[in-house]
Amino acid sequence: MNHSPAPESTAPLRVAGARGRWTLLATVLGSGVVLLGSTVTNVALPRIGQDFDADLDVLQWTVNAYMLTLAGLILLGGSLGDRFGRRRVFVLGLVWFAVASLLCGLAPDTTTLIAARALQGVGGALLTPGSLAIIEASFHPDDRPRAIGLWSGFGGIGAALGPFLGGWLVDGPGWRWTFVLSAVPALLCVPVALRHVPESVGAPRKEAVVAVGAADRRRVGFDVTGAVLGALALALVTYALTEARDGGSVAVAAAVGGVVAGAAFLRVERRGSDPMMPPAIFSSRQFTAVNVITLCVYAGTGGFFFLTALHLQIVVGYSALAAGAAMLPNTVLMLLFSSHAGMLAQRLGPRVPLTVGPLVCGAGMLLMLRVGPDASYLHDILPALLVMGTGMVVMVAPLTVTLLASVDTSNAGLASGINNAAARAAGLVSVAALPLLVGMGPEAYRSDAAFDASFGRAMPLCAGLLAVGASVAFLTLRRSAAAPRPLHGHTHGWLMEPPLVSRFTRHQVVD
Repeated sequence: MNHSPAPESTAPLRVAGARGRWTLLATVLGSGVVLLGSTVTNVALPRIGQDFDADLDVLQWTVNAYMLTLAGLILLGGSLGDRFGRRRVFVLGLVWFAVASLLCGLAPDTTTLIAARALQGVGGALLTPGSLAIIEASFHPDDRPRAIGLWSGFGGIGAALGPFLGGWLVDGPGWRWTFVLSAVPALLCVPVALRHVPESVGAPRKEAVVAVGAADRRRVGFDVTGAVLGALALALVTYALTEARDGGSVAVAAAVGGVVAGAAFLRVERRGSDPMMPPAIFSSRQFTAVNVITLCVYAGTGGFFFLTALHLQIVVGYSALAAGAAMLPNTVLMLLFSSHAGMLAQRLGPRVPLTVGPLVCGAGMLLMLRVGPDASYLHDILPALLVMGTGMVVMVAPLTVTLLASVDTSNAGLASGINNAAARAAGLVSVAALPLLVGMGPEAYRSDAAFDASFGRAMPLCAGLLAVGASVAFLTLRRSAAAPRPLHGHTHGWLMEPPLVSRFTRHQVVD
């Protein structure tokens, strides 16, 4: 009797087919819940602080615990999917993320909330790399660009709706329901993925063959030690920055431990047989420069979005819904014009957009200095956000195009993963360090006058980080145009990090 799978179970998927549409739905929901975890929480922070009578450092950790595990483990998550099956790890990430989200919603105290947020980030790190890798591995080459475009576009729409829905829930049933908002689509996605998404494993990174019974399986390695050391270094540095305002030996010990863990991470990556961040990839001067620019611009924008969501509610007096809706222009601009900016970078070269974009973005941040207790949305807030959004449009897609042009096609996914992790880590450190640098005390968010003064000191620092990024771009990037790459995806709405590119795709993808 022939027990081979039916042809439809192994043939490449088509967008027009039922299984292809279900697979797209699963990957969109999977990446969407991670975006919700990044964007929804910011508008809920003041209410979380009020309900728990918590200091500012609790609000910082509510954001950073999630960003920490997501940034530290995202490369490992991709490697686990490549070795054990992308659908398997994707579904594990969905269940993990949903359970952690429910724990956040049920948290009786701040310690439980922060721990659950860290678990949320682990789930996000498991499912985020798999969502695009599944599309790349499953769809017919002729349909793959369209599938990626749909995945990117619907993901951008989800990013736009996140703060709006989060604000509506915070003002209505309460902030705990923002985490239910993240859990429900993740749980709904599980049966869809199990039934319709085909399983796949990654192409081997080594030629070693391991005998398993009568069959041979190629080994796809992954760097657990490097991932743990990298996450530990980020955690200790973040803790040291967050607790530094109180001083003491614990903060100093954490800072020293972070430096030691970082040095150990670099040593492991240099000497490891299968490092998740091979040092050889930094031999490209342009790749290194793009990552330095990424660190600067995403540190600035990460601090901006964290503080602005608070500022609109604490100082201007907006409800959570109004604060979430106020930020929509940034995402809408990205959705409408990001692909055009990517094509512009291909024609003009990287130097112009990556110099001009951060400067325009920084100008928008400085315009936010006009936003005080009596601010008008149309005359004060909207112009600042439009200027900043324009700057992000000019710089985000060209940043990815330039990154991909700096490495071989075979390393596109690895380069994208490193760049994405760098952006998340920059935002993490920024949220930890900015309140310290501007003298924002633990009670600052309870006083509109105190927070307004601190916000006024923070915006020039954020703008300064973008100016440094612009300077690096002007001084290091070559004038010549980037190598032509097809742009598979016409929209992009992610504000908090650059788009991921599948590490096994043969296409250079800008979403």
